[in-house]
Amino acid sequence: MDTAKTAEFVNATWDDSIIPTLRDYIRIPNKSPNFDPDWEKNGHMEQAVRMLERWCRAQAIDGMQVEVIRIAGRTPVLFVEIPGDSDDVVLLYGHYDKQPEFTGWADGLEPWQPVIRDGKLYGRGGADDGYAVFGSLTAIRALREQGIPHARCVVLIEGCEESGSFDLPYYIEKLEARIGAPSLVVCLDAECGNYDQLWCTTSLRGNLVGTLTVEVLTEGVHSGGASGIVPSSFRILRSLLSRLEDEATGRLTLDALHDEIPGDRQEQARRAADVLGKTVYAKFPWIERASKPTESTYELILNNTWRPTLAVTGADGLPALQNAGNVLLPGTTLKLSFRLPPTTEPAAAASAVQRCLEKDPPAFARVRFRTESAMGGWNAPAIAGWLADSMRQASEAFFSQPSMYMGTGGSIPFMGLLGEKFPEAQFLVTGLLGPNSNAHGPNEFLHIATGKRLTACVARVLADHYQR
Repeated sequence: MDTAKTAEFVNATWDDSIIPTLRDYIRIPNKSPNFDPDWEKNGHMEQAVRMLERWCRAQAIDGMQVEVIRIAGRTPVLFVEIPGDSDDVVLLYGHYDKQPEFTGWADGLEPWQPVIRDGKLYGRGGADDGYAVFGSLTAIRALREQGIPHARCVVLIEGCEESGSFDLPYYIEKLEARIGAPSLVVCLDAECGNYDQLWCTTSLRGNLVGTLTVEVLTEGVHSGGASGIVPSSFRILRSLLSRLEDEATGRLTLDALHDEIPGDRQEQARRAADVLGKTVYAKFPWIERASKPTESTYELILNNTWRPTLAVTGADGLPALQNAGNVLLPGTTLKLSFRLPPTTEPAAAASAVQRCLEKDPPAFARVRFRTESAMGGWNAPAIAGWLADSMRQASEAFFSQPSMYMGTGGSIPFMGLLGEKFPEAQFLVTGLLGPNSNAHGPNEFLHIATGKRLTACVARVLADHYQR
């Protein structure tokens, strides 16, 4: 591979084609089904997948077949098949559904309005995960431009990832024969520890989401007349959460939610901590920026990638402040999101949480925990020598820095599904979600220079995969 020619082709494609199309894509509010139950009627998902389809069809790749696959009532999948120089298969994955708008966008920035500032493309869904199909096909085109052989490639872009990929297993079953058995999976939906080198994700945490409800009354009553006799449903909720979590440290105390951290993952965390330093915590938009965590950066990385955590992400039964009178509430519901270690069995974790919260309910209280979803995590298989060498050489060629490995605190349900289905496959799980890129929150951005370099790195890995 001619590194200079690859970089020149990739950079030009990003500037002339990818960025303009991504700007149009950001304008489409194609929120994932959990956030837009009427997605089919509203038509935003259809608009987005059609836009991606048109772009794919315009790419000059001989023999390529582009198709939008549909199953009634389920979000469509964009499916691209590209013949190769061998019968070996590479599966490239991404998604085109988005998180909701959220609040707190900076002046001049909006979720559905693309803005380029300081080499960053702002707007919802550009980095998570609109660029995936563009990067995948451009990497393949970069090889074709130089006559470099590659394996047969299958590109699968789903529309349900941000809702837990509940539609995806139906498509995997439908497309199983057309996909084949990949020996390499490239996922462009992950994090990067910085924007200075190629990062490979080695693990993903699972996610258990459920609602905890405490009811004490059939209707609200005057707080002056009832408090001291009737317990507060919020106080009971608070005490129930203490069964699971040490509120002083955030450590989850339920043994069933923990798992052993493999030695190689601990070593990768140490190396990542040495490279990233204080950016591990400084990248977040703290109110008190002068504060520092008591843990080392190494421990913070393990907390974020291999240890279970709990976040309260929503509530029902609590009136808005302007409507909050002196009333003792009849009940309160909290939405709980548990991040689970990559190797923890999610159904067992869900059962353990339910037993812990529902056993021995306080007097006068009805307690219920209902699981909404329980997704397993993923721990990558041992990295083959050829892939480790390829990632290192690609990173040195296009970033002038060696590649790095680190777990990710989030979840990509597709990886667990693929890991079970194709246990012999190798995985390059990488992406553009670096410091301050803030996917899911306000001011999400795509780091354009890193997008270009990452695309070139994928091209190098595809070439090395053929030659391995």
